[in-house]
Amino acid sequence: MSEQADLAGLLASVATGDRNALKSVYARQSTRLFGIAMAILRDRAAASDVLQDAFLKVWQRAGQFDPSRGPAAAWLGQIVRNTALDAARARGREVLTDDPTLGDGAFEPSVLDDLAEAEDGARLRDCLARLDPKPREGILLAFVHGLSHPEVAERLATPLGTVKSWIRRGLLSLRKCLS
Repeated sequence: MSEQADLAGLLASVATGDRNALKSVYARQSTRLFGIAMAILRDRAAASDVLQDAFLKVWQRAGQFDPSRGPAAAWLGQIVRNTALDAARARGREVLTDDPTLGDGAFEPSVLDDLAEAEDGARLRDCLARLDPKPREGILLAFVHGLSHPEVAERLATPLGTVKSWIRRGLLSLRKCLS
């Protein structure tokens, strides 16, 4: 049984109220999911809170997971991403520093390697590598780091319309490459 199928089976067990299955999901995915929260929030305490809130949502919504719509790891990642984005909005706008140890440095695609556990992860990385650097960076900042288009434009010191065009064309190229 593949890791994804096993994870999907655990989520089905969580949906029936199996606490041990939830513990297993946590043991297997918490490090990766914490990384997603940290990438968005850049605050260990806030990321820990988000992870806790996200697993509460997993407990409550496990019955909504549909393996035909995508891998379990992606479903879990989306819950954490959305929870982290909600927390970031609640905290207000962050002020970026020049300190790369705080996560404000240039985004490296290796973070995507850690996030893309799905079976299609290698294809996604290959397709991303084929994109021009600016559209790729815009897509990663928007969809991995959870920045809004205006925040991506500010981070890249590029006009908002240009960033939107890069992201749109990049997503169309990714769709074409992945199909």
